[in-house]
Amino acid sequence: MLSDLSFYRGKRVFVTGHTGFKGAWLCRMLTLAGASVTGYALEPPTDPSLFALAGIGQDICSVTGDIADFDRLKSAFDAAKPEIVLHLAAQPLVRKSYAEPVLTYRTNVMGTVHLLECVRQSDCVRSVVNITTDKVYKNNEWCWGYRETDALDGFDPYSNSKSCSELVTRCYKDCFFTGKDGRPRIPVSAVRAGNVIGGGDFAENRIVPDCVRAAVRHEDIIVRNPDATRPFQHVLEPLFAYLMIAAEQTVYPERAGTYNIGPADEGCTRIADLTAQFAAAWGDGLRSTVQPDGGPHEAHFLKLDCAKIRDVFGWAPRWDFGTAIVKTAQWYRVWAEGGDVRAVTDRQITEFLEERRHG
Repeated sequence: MLSDLSFYRGKRVFVTGHTGFKGAWLCRMLTLAGASVTGYALEPPTDPSLFALAGIGQDICSVTGDIADFDRLKSAFDAAKPEIVLHLAAQPLVRKSYAEPVLTYRTNVMGTVHLLECVRQSDCVRSVVNITTDKVYKNNEWCWGYRETDALDGFDPYSNSKSCSELVTRCYKDCFFTGKDGRPRIPVSAVRAGNVIGGGDFAENRIVPDCVRAAVRHEDIIVRNPDATRPFQHVLEPLFAYLMIAAEQTVYPERAGTYNIGPADEGCTRIADLTAQFAAAWGDGLRSTVQPDGGPHEAHFLKLDCAKIRDVFGWAPRWDFGTAIVKTAQWYRVWAEGGDVRAVTDRQITEFLEERRHG
């Protein structure tokens, strides 16, 4: 298993969605590893944003564009001549998908088509990873984890559009990126990650950003759905896994496939427990209040079976849920107090990678 990111030194990497929460962390990991990164995305989706606060754009080639604009995307892609492609661009919010379903499908489905078409027309790409979500599964509210072979059938427009993105990926993989001998010509993986937490997420209607907003306003945290259970993990966990898969499949193309990435069982946590632990990590008397708002349907229970990625790559999560919450609160404390956001971001990446190497 990849134990560090030395593989990426000098590699040309194309990241879609680089101005988002996960994309900004990913780009910083890559630049610290010595990669030459081109990012393609809309302007940061929030203000403030990790992308701006940590100065991510100063270390990469950042192209502003819509993933639905094929001509602009292809121009940026061809100029970058990437060896590795990491597709994160998405409309990622369940509630927004109910309000704007057409935008959601245009971004999440046709955006994937456009990116894979760029790959199909290229001669430089060696590895592709499409990042989707644990919500692609038909949710039966099972108490056991979903496996990669379980049915895709996301309920809401966001989840359903990501299911469609995976079908597109599978089609391109089978029709265009596999040789006549059945071996991958360009290895392509689809990766389904659980809910992520970490510093720099300022999105609306997400529980940790809601906690932070309450904390800085000295208000109670409002909890809409306290018993909902999600596979929470620190954002660095799946990002490292994406990079690991992209690197490994360039050497071992047969390892390309579909993979779940989630926490250990104890990381499947009730929203009420998450808010309680965040409040304890933050201090200052922060507390939460349950106020259901009768919002649109969201899955009540989600859990992933991660045996496949463990068996194929030897991957396992490094930071448990308690550590993830503490690291997240520490990051936001630095931001709230006007500290050096770039420094705390780099420090947490370094700490995580050190524990990966020696843990």
